[in-house]
Formats: sequence, C-alpha cells, structure tokens
Amino acid sequence: MAVERSVLILTKSVKLSIGIDDFEKIRTEGFYYVDKTGLIKELLNNWGEVNLFTRPRRFGKSLNMSMLKYFFEYGCDSRLFEGLAILNERELCKENMGKYPVISISLKDVGARTYENACSLLRSVIGNEAMRFLFLKDSDRLSYEEKRQYERLVTIGKNEQSQFLMSDDVLTDSLFTLCKFLHRHYGQKAILLVDEYDVPLDKAQQFGYYEEMVSLIRNLFGRALKSNNSLHFAVLTGCLRITKESIFTGLNNLHVLSITDVEYDEYFGFSDSEVRAMLHYYALDDKYELVKTWYDGYRFGNAEIFCPWDVINYCAKLRIDPDAAPRAFWVNTSGNDIIRTFLGKAGPATRRELERLIDGESISKKVRQELTYRDIYKDIDNLWSVLFTTGYLTRRGSFDEKHCQLAIPNLEIREIFTEQIYEWFQEEARKDTPKLDAFCGAFPLADAETVEELFNAYLRKTISIRDTGVHKDKKENFYHGILLGLLSHREDWIIDSNAESGDGFSDILIEIEESNTGIVIEIKYADDGNLENGCKRALAQIEERGYAERLLRDGMNNIVKYGIACYKKACKASAQI
Repeated sequence: MAVERSVLILTKSVKLSIGIDDFEKIRTEGFYYVDKTGLIKELLNNWGEVNLFTRPRRFGKSLNMSMLKYFFEYGCDSRLFEGLAILNERELCKENMGKYPVISISLKDVGARTYENACSLLRSVIGNEAMRFLFLKDSDRLSYEEKRQYERLVTIGKNEQSQFLMSDDVLTDSLFTLCKFLHRHYGQKAILLVDEYDVPLDKAQQFGYYEEMVSLIRNLFGRALKSNNSLHFAVLTGCLRITKESIFTGLNNLHVLSITDVEYDEYFGFSDSEVRAMLHYYALDDKYELVKTWYDGYRFGNAEIFCPWDVINYCAKLRIDPDAAPRAFWVNTSGNDIIRTFLGKAGPATRRELERLIDGESISKKVRQELTYRDIYKDIDNLWSVLFTTGYLTRRGSFDEKHCQLAIPNLEIREIFTEQIYEWFQEEARKDTPKLDAFCGAFPLADAETVEELFNAYLRKTISIRDTGVHKDKKENFYHGILLGLLSHREDWIIDSNAESGDGFSDILIEIEESNTGIVIEIKYADDGNLENGCKRALAQIEERGYAERLLRDGMNNIVKYGIACYKKACKASAQI
C-alpha cells in the first residue's frame, strides 16, 4: 500500500506553480507545494548507486530532481524544507543535507536537426553547469594540468578555425572529469543528476543521426557512471527505459524504477489524498469527481495516480472561473506524433482494439519496457509498449509483461485519441480525391443513396465510439466531426457547423452560391440501432425548428434537407427537397 504524503500549506495567497520546476522558487515565492521529500529518504535507505526513474512527461520528474539538488548540495538552506516530511528524519538530514557537491543537468533541450548542432547544445548544457564551479580554477587541491582540463570544460565556443574548444574527447569525459575534480576539491564524492536523459536519442531518431548520438551518450554515461570512484550516487530520469545494450553497456549498478515498480510509486504524480487536499485548500471540493474523471486513472506500482500537470492547470482555471470546463492540458505540452504513427501502422484488427479501448474496455498485450528508439517504430507491438510507458495507456490489475491489461486512463486521454483519430482519418480520406468528389457531389443532388453508400464505406475504415457510458451528444459529435471533415474538401462551399438558424442550432448548413443551393444536415445517433427511425427524427427536427430559414434569407432558392442516422459503423441517409 502506498504511503500518502502530507501537503504543505503556507498562506491563503499561495499560487499554483504552472510550468515551474525549480524547487527553491516554489518554496520561496509563495507557490503551493505537494510534499514529495519522502523520495530523499527512500533513495538513501534503498541504496542504488545509479538510479533511473522512467515516468511519462509532466509527472513531476524535473521538480523532484531540483528538490534533490537543493537538499544535497553544499550551501543548502534548510529553511526551504521547513514543514516538509524530510525534516522529521533528523539523523538522515544531519548526515546528508548540504553535504555533497552536486552536478545537475537537464538534456530536455538537447535536440537538433543535425548531430553537430545537438553536440553543440550538449556542450553548452555541460559547460554552463561546469561554470557553477569556477572556484576549481583556483583550487589548491587541483594540479596545474587539472585546472587546464577544467578550463576546457567551461570554454564551450569555437576558435578562429571554427573548431570547438571543448573537443569531442573532452565532452565524452566531461561529467567524469567534473566528478573527479569536485571530489578532489571537497574530499567528498559527487552526486550526479541527469534529467530527461533520453531526449537526445528521441531527437536523433527523428532526424537521422541515431547511431552517432547513441555512441556519444553511451561513452558519456559509461565514463561518468561505471567504475567512477568519485561518484557517490546518480539519479537519471526519462520517459523510456532504454536497453542496456544501447547506452548502458556494462553498467551493472543500474537500478531501474519504472511505472510498474512498487518502489517510489507515490513520488511522481498526485495521489488521491493529495488532490483532495489541494481542492479543499482552494475551496473546490465539489469539483473532485470531475477532476477524477478527467485526470486520474494512472497506475504506478500499487499507487493510483492523477496527472499533476492537469490538476494544477485545472485548479488555476477554476480559481478564475468556477464554471470552467475541464480540458486536455497534457496534450498541449508536447506533440502526439506517437499516436499518429501508431494509427498509420494499424491494420483492421488493431483499429478494432482501439475501438475497445475508446469504449472503456481493456485489452491484453505483451509489453516490452526496454526498447531502443531505433526499434520503436519497427513493430506495432513495440508501439503498444511505448503508448503504455509514455502515459497514453495504463494498466489494469497486476503487471505481467506477457499479458498486460492495457486501458485508456481517463477522459482527457480518450479525447486525445479521438482527436488524433479524426485527423488521421481526414488525411487518409483526402488521399482518394475522386471518391471525395463523388461523396460531396451527391449532396446537392439529393442523392441519399450515394451519400449513404460512401459514408458507410468511410465509417468502416475509421474507429467508432460505442461506449454506452458516453452521453448521446458526444456520440453524435463524433460522426458530426467525420462528416464535417469530409465535406470541407469542397473549398468553394460555405459550410457552417452548429449554426444558429430558426429556433435552434442546426448541425451543418451548406451554401453553394454557384447554384443557389442550400443544404441542411441533421445527425442522430440511433442507440437502439433503428436507423430508419433516426433519419425520420432528424428530418422532423429540421422542419420543426426551421433550420432552413437562414439559407432562405441568404438567397438559397434550392433547399435540400438530410437526416443522417448512425450506429457503430453503419449509417442511413434520407433526403428531402
């Protein structure tokens, strides 16, 4: 059972820390902080010389790394930790707080279109960290040659011959060298923190220099983490667990802590009690069920976890507007290329499995937690594994690599999948221009038979929404979106969605100025499967609410009315003139 952590409450003016991952800033400038300092105690009591934490993005990895830096580094201000759980561990704090040199780097921005530019960014990251220790230039514990070596670390530009002053060899040895010199200066081994360690490999795979980057990162980490007598311990974080054969070759002291491990399961993301405490603090208790439906559902080890980025952002919106609707915040923090790639590779059987996931079911899949970025896109089964490790899917029940039950964690991720499916479908549909021309061309002719035939063909290729727990309007919106995307192929038509007309809002209004033709489309979801009746109800609503009035006012003399009923992957169309 995961231990629930306490929450530090400062004053009623406490702000919400959106996008702030600096522990000192949060603790000194009046931001709300959820106490994760228990991570420090666990790291020291459950010793691992090299610890790798893999978690999805925006689950607090960077803030935790900042917290570790401020706790262990020489010059630690203990006031930053007042009121937090770690100060209850007096002996541990006495022996470890502010007792170590700390090297802390983030590789989140080490991504470029070329290997040379990526190396330049890496030099800059390490060089800027090395500059925090300028006292090494004058240290009486370093030899003259060692001081010259240090100067090569902080000289990160180019000389007149456009050669990097921090050579490739110096870059490869840089973290090892810093550890050695700080150990020599202080007489105390160093702690190494590397945040987002796998980003350079992700970018390298995208832009075609993967082998060169793997070699560099392997050599960099190999020197710093393997047989380094100046290293006390290291912590690395990332999204994916990269295979040892890729960059951790020969590293036998690596302690991997993934989303399936019980250890440290409560220290990344928010627990239920932490979310309840935050909502209560801001007098938002009545929003708990909404927050849970949208942002809960992850399972790390034995802990049920909320996405902290979403909870904080939504609380911030609610403080300004108590009626603010929840929305997908996590999706906007990065691209969702992985889903698009997945859909592009998915055959009919895989798309059927996606339907089940969107429908709220779980599916059994083999999960590989160790991958290389080079292997990710080779096999659809690897993509299932990546969707799991990066937070798009979560597990239900106990973890078994050969038969892991995967599910969509919450409503936010469901919305992300649905949106990406829309976009993928539209791209696929646009590839067949003659078919789209025929589909659109049937509408002004009141050719309901062709509309029905071709729309059914499109629906068979996409992914339906069948979840009975979803409100009927949501189901209709799904088909509405597909139809709207297909009709937008005709750029010369004026198309309005949810347009105000008559005594309400019609689903789709179309004006074709060339022929003075107006088209009204009403879509119904036939819960009972009775498509004929659904079409009748749609046409009756068009008449009863006068949806054609706006088209007539705009001079459209020829009016065509469509009632379209959908159920799963089937539809029926009826037309009236």
